[in-house]
Amino acid sequence: MWCLRGCQRYHLKSVVIHGGFRCSTAVTNTLRRCCSTVQGQVRVRFAPSPTGFLHLGGLRTALYNYIFAKKYGGSFILRLEDTDQSRLVPGAAESIEDMLEWAGIPPDESPRQGGPVGPYLQSQRSDLYSQTALQLVESGHAYYCFCSSQRLELLKKDALRTGQTPRYDNRCRHLRAKQVQEKLAQGAQHVIRFRLEEGVEPFQDLIFGLNRHEVAQVEGDPVVIKADGFPTYHLANIVDDHHMKISHVLRGSEWLISTSKHLLMYRALGWQPPTYGHLPLLMNKDGSKLSKRQGDIFIQSYQRDGVLPEALLDITTNCGSGFNTNRMGRKIDELISEFNPSKITTHSALLDLEKLPEFNKIHLQQRIEDEKQCHLLINDLRGQIQQTYTAEIPDQEVLHEDYIRRVLHLRKGHISSLKELASPAYAYLWVRPSVSSQQVAALTPEAHHIASLVLKLIEERVEELAVDRLSKDLKTLAKQTKATKYREVMKLLRLALSGLQQGPSVAEMMVSLGPAEISHRFKKLLLLSETI
Repeated sequence: MWCLRGCQRYHLKSVVIHGGFRCSTAVTNTLRRCCSTVQGQVRVRFAPSPTGFLHLGGLRTALYNYIFAKKYGGSFILRLEDTDQSRLVPGAAESIEDMLEWAGIPPDESPRQGGPVGPYLQSQRSDLYSQTALQLVESGHAYYCFCSSQRLELLKKDALRTGQTPRYDNRCRHLRAKQVQEKLAQGAQHVIRFRLEEGVEPFQDLIFGLNRHEVAQVEGDPVVIKADGFPTYHLANIVDDHHMKISHVLRGSEWLISTSKHLLMYRALGWQPPTYGHLPLLMNKDGSKLSKRQGDIFIQSYQRDGVLPEALLDITTNCGSGFNTNRMGRKIDELISEFNPSKITTHSALLDLEKLPEFNKIHLQQRIEDEKQCHLLINDLRGQIQQTYTAEIPDQEVLHEDYIRRVLHLRKGHISSLKELASPAYAYLWVRPSVSSQQVAALTPEAHHIASLVLKLIEERVEELAVDRLSKDLKTLAKQTKATKYREVMKLLRLALSGLQQGPSVAEMMVSLGPAEISHRFKKLLLLSETI
């Protein structure tokens, strides 16, 4: 059904110019290509470069690949494109896989997991690229280029001076075989360039429709093997996709313009290309480009700040397209079941990170309500409390599982992060507050009487404390004072319980702390009020 709907959608399009491409609707080619997209074994890949750490844009690309693979019973492969050795960041390769696992979208095959078509690091596949490049040279589809960096720089400057786009002039295309052999024998530094040809065939993109870009008219012949012997992206990605049996390439739309070039290489090698789908870019809510310089777009920073992986997956899909519904609170299984590739639009996804706390609040609540996940949260929060209030915890009771579980269930839907419960706003849950006689006297002269009423209420309460019932009891209690209004009574109770002027309701604070701790804190207030 999806294939047919997708084809019908493309069939209805007229000729459109998009990003330098001429997009049209050749019905028979479109129908044949689109309807073959999910036949056979599905194998997709996420192929980042470890020249930096995983960021939101990369996570979103990985997520769509993962969802696509799981939707159609396929495999999700992580391949690291580490051929640009000068720009590699120490630890980035390991961190990328760590973050995918943390996010709940682990690869089926990867440098860490291994697999049948490894190695999964491009730097360990150099022989394969060299062999393929030589194959292209021998078949006349590539050639050795001996142009110096100085000459290339002059070409660039001349083009810019005349207002043209810099491009290689294909000079070394025309070297005779004898000249090439002489230079190679002399050990002359060289690269290998792919010979671009006119007559590019259109290809059907899953998202952008039928595309065709005559690269030979606007670009010089591209380098496929650099002077250091490493391949460029253009060669390495098609070699790896072919040998790793990748069926679908889902990548960012910035690569749409390069796809015709890649298809020329497939044709030169006699290989069947995969099906392409170019995902619209993830942008800031104002339409500006997400920048790594923003700092907070790296996944590690979200993990460190207590953001849940489900919240990140939810917000990055919620702002985009490709799903039958669009709602907050979806987990990975729901994203997979609701995924519909024909609904992916060409519009950029506008990400409003100001909404992330709300997404995190929803997913934190879901975790609290799941018994297994709640147990993990309890252990996590216990560790945070011990680290934050090491020497101040007066009673180990606050570290017990039942106590922490009670706190979590009372605060679910109110907190956006587990870290909030270890902040000063909730310190009263773990350590006893410091309250002065001056603070008490400023509120009411009836502190002693009110403290006695609370102690009596707690002593007489035989059933388990409940917020609704306590709220009613406190209103009744406030009426038993002579000159203190309900508002001041609540301020006094809040002060005695937490040392704060704001926070959860007084009833909730009391239920969280439990009868024993309530009694302890109001006995302290009783003693304090005697000195006023």
